[in-house]
Amino acid sequence: MKIFFAAAALSLAPLVAFGQAFPNKPIKVIIPFVAGGSSDIVGRAISSKFQEFLGQPAVVENKPGANGSIAAEFVAKSDPDGYTVLVGSIGVFSINAALFKDLRYNPVRDFAPITLAVTTPNILITKPTLPVSNVKELVEYAKKNPGKLAYCSSGTGSSDHLTGEVFKQTADVTAVHVPYKGGAACQTDIMGNQVDFSFQNLGAVTNYIKAGKMKALAVTAPARHPGLPDVPNVKEAGFGDLIVTSWQAAAAPAKTPPAVIARLNDAMVKTMRSPEVRERMSGIGFDVVAGTPDEFGKFMKAEVDRWTTVVQKGGIKAE
Repeated sequence: MKIFFAAAALSLAPLVAFGQAFPNKPIKVIIPFVAGGSSDIVGRAISSKFQEFLGQPAVVENKPGANGSIAAEFVAKSDPDGYTVLVGSIGVFSINAALFKDLRYNPVRDFAPITLAVTTPNILITKPTLPVSNVKELVEYAKKNPGKLAYCSSGTGSSDHLTGEVFKQTADVTAVHVPYKGGAACQTDIMGNQVDFSFQNLGAVTNYIKAGKMKALAVTAPARHPGLPDVPNVKEAGFGDLIVTSWQAAAAPAKTPPAVIARLNDAMVKTMRSPEVRERMSGIGFDVVAGTPDEFGKFMKAEVDRWTTVVQKGGIKAE
């Protein structure tokens, strides 16, 4: 028995030593969408105190494309040493697995969860010139102009895309889906009156709404959001099926040593819960979670199962 414990201790020694020595160089934080969107905002916030808490800076790199799967595959195939991490969305970590049959990564199998960073509802927004002021009027306008409205999303299979599909099915209206390589480009075209409406992450568009650059019709939550108290929720608007919570999280390649994951989690949780970062996230509509790796792992698995059911039930196909 003593020999067994001695052998076990020796086998764990390199892991512990590696965890204590980590990091000794900058950490690359991969964002799977263009700059300015929700993943970019959260990714830069989550890594903003790496120098303070880990002694090494973060190097943030945007790698957009294929609804985040290009970046996800890149990170999944990176060395599992903690020096390459992914900060991505509900689409990257759950919806892609439900929607794309030829996906070249599996979020549950290929990633070591670090933390669920933030959650936020989506919000139904329209271009400034669209002649509607609430969801009912949008539905009526869409039915009077069948097939003429276009809605944008941050990519095929994103939460804003699927929320839009559920909206079309529930309201029995038609609209053309215009996928972008991230939410920021979609938001720009909404404000420029190039696209009619969208379901964007509330945290990414709150400031634009307050500035009058786009209209807000409803929040996809069971209650109004304190950041935009004058905007009704979808239940009040008569569309309770549209309750959708989007989220952003961080993960490393599978087989990254637990000691390294623990260090990354500790730094990210401390950062997200710091008063200045929490206040900044809250101010733009994000609710900070910053939980444990195990909690995020279970949550991610449940979300994959949920969206698989939604996709199958709706017969939704990747475009």
